[in-house]
Amino acid sequence: MEHFSVLHVFLIVDICFAIPMVSCNDIFFKGNSASSPFPSNFLFGTASSSYQFEGAYLNDGKSLSNWDVFTHKPGHISDGTNGDIAVDQYHLYLEDLDLMNYIGVNTYRFSISWARVLPKGRFGKVNRAGINHYNKLIDALLGRGIQPFVTLTHYDIPQELEDRYGAWLSSQVQKDFLYYANTCFKFFGDRVKYWVTFNEPNVAVIRGYRSGMYPPARCSSPFGNCTSGDSEREPFIAAHNIILSHAAAVHLYRAKYHKKQGGSIGIVMNAVWYEPISSSLEDRLAAERAISFYMNWFLDPILQGKYPAEMRELLGSDLPAFSKSDVEMLKKNGLDFIGINHYTSFYSKDCMFSACEPGPGASRTEGFALRTAQKDGVFIGEPGTAGNLITYLTNELHEPIPMAAKNVNTWVGVSSVRPIIGGFVADAFLGRVNTILSSSIIYCFVRTVKA
Repeated sequence: MEHFSVLHVFLIVDICFAIPMVSCNDIFFKGNSASSPFPSNFLFGTASSSYQFEGAYLNDGKSLSNWDVFTHKPGHISDGTNGDIAVDQYHLYLEDLDLMNYIGVNTYRFSISWARVLPKGRFGKVNRAGINHYNKLIDALLGRGIQPFVTLTHYDIPQELEDRYGAWLSSQVQKDFLYYANTCFKFFGDRVKYWVTFNEPNVAVIRGYRSGMYPPARCSSPFGNCTSGDSEREPFIAAHNIILSHAAAVHLYRAKYHKKQGGSIGIVMNAVWYEPISSSLEDRLAAERAISFYMNWFLDPILQGKYPAEMRELLGSDLPAFSKSDVEMLKKNGLDFIGINHYTSFYSKDCMFSACEPGPGASRTEGFALRTAQKDGVFIGEPGTAGNLITYLTNELHEPIPMAAKNVNTWVGVSSVRPIIGGFVADAFLGRVNTILSSSIIYCFVRTVKA
């Protein structure tokens, strides 16, 4: 029996309030008007992360996070700046929420600082000051009619866990993440209806353990210049622990909290579309491998209980194995929605069956798929290929799961046979967002994709 997935768009404008104050309502938030293509309960909003926004890095009992330590070490940040103060949202959140209310958003995706709630992880006490802060933030959002959309981990973790056992390189971190998730569900879940376990874990793992550009700054040659690490093994170990941590948190929420709280829980992935640089079979296969080694690396285990076939074939024993109980837990729990952050696209060139110069993506660890932004000297340009990404996900998903999306360059969509949960678009210019809407509404709301 055929079923159809109708594409929707859910836009979130990052830093909308940092530009000249023109109300977003005046430009495109017309969800309640009869002429609007958006349903009346459609979610428009803004997004942030704790380290980038909060500041107050040691205030009220918060401990050092991995990003606090990382940015304080010379050489990691080119201009030496850090998030000690950031935009000081910890103290100025009421002003920020008033601005959000003014521009007409009805949801706000933010992340909780793990180090602010549990400064020593499960090895110490809950920090009541941290709990009180997020309680006040959530209550203030709801008081303005803004729905909280909460991310548990947006790259930052307590440095305590890194120092004790190496954080994501140890299976011990699964216990800590579950303890942290339980703490958040317990204290905030009565008012939070949308939970994200991890934001862009593929980015955190690749930049933290392969290139060393993010904490804990671990890598090996030729991928980066770090004092320690193994770029060919550690990213897969860290990812494995994140995947199992996600599944455990989903299981906990559904078993202990969902019946009473009634929320949804998912994960947000960074999604890059890879376009074959030529029509050759080799380059088409390379593009498929690139997607598998970047996005499906996480989505396949979460949804199917196993890594992509391409990864298993190329990496062999370097890829951690799921136990029988792991597979059962993964298949049983999965997620309620998938968040897709789509910023750009690349061309992909085969390095497995063809001669290939060294470069990003060309190694066995990355799938033998050279990544390049240019073809015949011309840049790929703005990713009109976003439609390809949405269609790909629609066809690849083995069950009807809502997709939430965020994008800074072009339109994005969500595909589902069930009611839409939400998604995110970040763009600093309201006029540009209006253009995005104008060019995407017809495509996303009229076009129906057979799944």
